[in-house]
Parts: sequence; structure tokens; C-alpha cells
Amino acid sequence: MGGIWERQIRTVRNALAPLLNIHGNQLDDECFRTLLSEVMNIVNSRPLTVNNLNDPNSMEPLTPNHILTLKHKVVVPPPGIFQNADMYCRRRWRRVQHLSNEFWCRWRKEYLSSMQSRSKWTSPKRNFKVGDVVLLKGDNVPRNIWELAKVIALHPSDDGLVRKVSVFVGRRQSVLERPVHKLLQLVPVD
Repeated sequence: MGGIWERQIRTVRNALAPLLNIHGNQLDDECFRTLLSEVMNIVNSRPLTVNNLNDPNSMEPLTPNHILTLKHKVVVPPPGIFQNADMYCRRRWRRVQHLSNEFWCRWRKEYLSSMQSRSKWTSPKRNFKVGDVVLLKGDNVPRNIWELAKVIALHPSDDGLVRKVSVFVGRRQSVLERPVHKLLQLVPVD
């Protein structure tokens, strides 16, 4: 009955409404359309597949943008750092880019939290296992960049629970150590 895309529309509305309530009167029609185009690009840049993460010659994961635009090129964020002072700048492009970055931060937090179930820690949950595909969570991630990784080593604590893991990041072709609260499990190995 359309529950999947209705939920997606809700996450976009929840992130976009506060931005437009505060800064909506500073946007003209052209800026508003540009902002909605940026929002559409952000939402459609999320990964749909996680195949071939370890293969350096493989393409990036399939996204809705690949299907909609029929292009395999990753959309890179615009150059520069956009700050809150850009809202009062004469250049409308900087204003829209700042609002797009604000939307990215809000929507990404809500989207990632909706993908991860939160429950009270009254019973033990499944630990990460070698081979799990995860999404790296970070605060300073550039817009439209989703870093997928594969767990390659576990670092359990004294109580036997996994608190830190080593992951292989396919895009960077590097190994990183991350705490488990900075990861979102996408595909379990079993």
C-alpha cells in the first residue's frame, strides 16, 4: 500500500519542514526549486546494494540516482564550506548550499536512526561478526557520501561483548578501527 515510500516522504518532510519554517522567507522561487532539487539528489543518493565491497575495480553501490538518471557517476558535494552566515549572504547559491547541508545533516540522522532498531538493553543482542556489511556513521561526512564497509576483525572487551571492530572501507581501500556505536549494520553475515 505504499508504506515504504510514504515513510521516506515522512523523513524528508520531518527534516525539511523546520528548515523552511525558519528560513523559508529568505528563498525566492528559483532558490526554492534549487533547494528541492538538492534535497531530491540527497535522498536518492542512498545505497541500495552492498555487493563487491572488497573489489577495488567494482562500481559504487547502486542508488536510486543510478536508476533515475541512468548515470553511474557519483554526485560530489559542491566545493567550499558553508556556514550559518551564508544565510545572510547576497549570493543565493551559498544560501541554498547551506540549507542543503543542513538538510543533509538532519535527514541523515533521522534516516540512520530509522534503519536501526532501538530497544531497552534487557537482553543480550547479536554482536557484530566478521563479514557483516556496515555503514559508517560520522558527523563530518560530506553531502551525498555513504561510506560502506565490511567487518574484518573483532575487538571484544573483557565482558565478551564486541565494542570495537576493524572495518575495510571499499571506497578508500583502507582499514579503520571503529566503535560499534559509530556503525550501522546493513547486512548481517548469517
